[in-house]
Amino acid sequence: MELDDTLTGLPPHRREVLEARVERWRPDLVEALTGLYDDPEAVADRLVGLAADGFAARDDELHALDLRRSLAPDWFQRPDALGYAAYAERFAGTLADVAARVGYLDDLGVTYLHLMPLLQPRPGNSDGGYAVMDYGTVRPDLGTTADLRGLTSTLRAHGISLCLDLVLNHVAREHEWARRARAGEQRYRDYFLVFPDRTVPDAYERTLPEVFPDFAPGSFTFDAELDGWVWTTFNDFQWDVDWSNPDVLAEYAAVVLDLANHGVEVLRLDAIAFIAKEMGTSSQNLPSVHALTQALRTVARIACPAVVLKAEAIVGPQDLPAYLGRGRHHGKVSDLAYHNVLMVHLWSMLATRDARMSSHALQQLPAPPSTTAWVVYARCHDDIGWAVSDEDAAAAGLDGFAHRRFLSEFYAGDFPGSWSDGLVFQENEATGDRRISGSLASLAGLGSGDPHGRDRVLLAHALVLGFGGLPVLWMGDEIGLTNDESWADDPAHADDNRWAHRPPMPWPAVDEHAVRPGLDALVAARRGLPRLHASVATEVLDPVDPAVFTTLRRHPLGPLLSLYNVGDAAVRVPAHALAAVGLDGSAHDHVGGGPLPREGDDVWLRPYGVAWLTAAER
Repeated sequence: MELDDTLTGLPPHRREVLEARVERWRPDLVEALTGLYDDPEAVADRLVGLAADGFAARDDELHALDLRRSLAPDWFQRPDALGYAAYAERFAGTLADVAARVGYLDDLGVTYLHLMPLLQPRPGNSDGGYAVMDYGTVRPDLGTTADLRGLTSTLRAHGISLCLDLVLNHVAREHEWARRARAGEQRYRDYFLVFPDRTVPDAYERTLPEVFPDFAPGSFTFDAELDGWVWTTFNDFQWDVDWSNPDVLAEYAAVVLDLANHGVEVLRLDAIAFIAKEMGTSSQNLPSVHALTQALRTVARIACPAVVLKAEAIVGPQDLPAYLGRGRHHGKVSDLAYHNVLMVHLWSMLATRDARMSSHALQQLPAPPSTTAWVVYARCHDDIGWAVSDEDAAAAGLDGFAHRRFLSEFYAGDFPGSWSDGLVFQENEATGDRRISGSLASLAGLGSGDPHGRDRVLLAHALVLGFGGLPVLWMGDEIGLTNDESWADDPAHADDNRWAHRPPMPWPAVDEHAVRPGLDALVAARRGLPRLHASVATEVLDPVDPAVFTTLRRHPLGPLLSLYNVGDAAVRVPAHALAAVGLDGSAHDHVGGGPLPREGDDVWLRPYGVAWLTAAER
């Protein structure tokens, strides 16, 4: 493809860089598009043209960032990488207020900041901001696009990369595309999946699960202005777009490039699992999802290689690895993906005080490509869906349905002996599915005054920090914030108890909480452990004791054995378990700062104790 017309007026060195990138990445782009569209070469030319325009519009500071990231593409895999996620308004206020709090993030060691949806949503109910009305405008209560650029510049000066949500599956009914479709413009009507009657929707719905059965049953909505049934997976005001239309791909590629040129460095691909549709399937996790992701990633590699993509794929364990690339997409799709399975099993282990079933389940996941990383976390903005498969439960002698119900009852505080203050979210009486809301501290028993509450909070942080990948803290979990008891006072989300675990930051009292010193020590220990680089695979071992979750990382510097006692009794770790990985009772614990308590060559873990063990230095 000729780029001269697009690049007229650019300095020669810029032209040379772009031409080299196109030569490197266009084959991957064509590969991704083949099988998706009738003329993949023509679609590739169109996308390369968009990438060239985005490259030409990129400012010098961002070109310099592209160069640095090209030389250090593992920046998000390093042991000093630490993520933080928050709603801007609940963390500080406006985008300018967030920039003013950058010192707090710096002190915590944050290198990646995910601000929840801040692009212009529809008025009223917007599904927490995920019904976007304008991808090119910031919410007025948070600031302007100039404020967004100012924030990314401030963060970049402190070594912090900004992550924003890019909602791919749908737009708000009020979005310009939907408005023009309702006005009768066929081009924009073709951006959506619209049907004249219920015949095709009924055929699809035979195999489609419901996402929000309580307040948004079904997957299609009749719109009188559109005079048709439009696909609405999530809510009637969120219209699914038709990714089989190359115009839709081009529109989103342009959005990626625009946000990148505002200084956004990570794009969270929201609802990525849903973007491909196929009759007779669940229309989730289809192969074309990964081809489309590869296409978007390749466009970014050409124009703005500092940008990485993160898959928001909250899916079953068998589907999860594909979002970091399997088969022909290996290492070519998202750079990051949520390890929601780890979060689920963390809470399962704490409730049961038993690591055996969870260890088996996590052993089934293959290692991700070495150039990618899991995003690991103990809590996030969302509810917890108990993604424990029947097969994994059966392998441990459990009934999957009964175990998932037990977890819901335990974390809702309804099971005898529970220390949790969670809330049931979206109970589906037909399937028995019950999800749970609640902050890390409230779920762990800190809010109920349980004597081990703080220990469980720090164990959860330690497991996430020590598992490998990019650990992300949810706002307030670093100081042990409990559920917001006034979550229902705001009519805008009075029927959504997920807001219970989204309390505002209690400035200036953030230093008064007891969790932070322990977390700071864990972050410092992690930073000094090269073995925790995400390119090194994490092996989940069979537990050395039923209550001890055990991982191993084999590194050229030597092994790192991590032990997590998920129970409330001290546990002996036998010498043979250490010897099997090349360690002995004198092994150095990077959490405690020395060897563990010993009894002969055996070592002991206190209740809810954690150890990151390497060979003692001679």
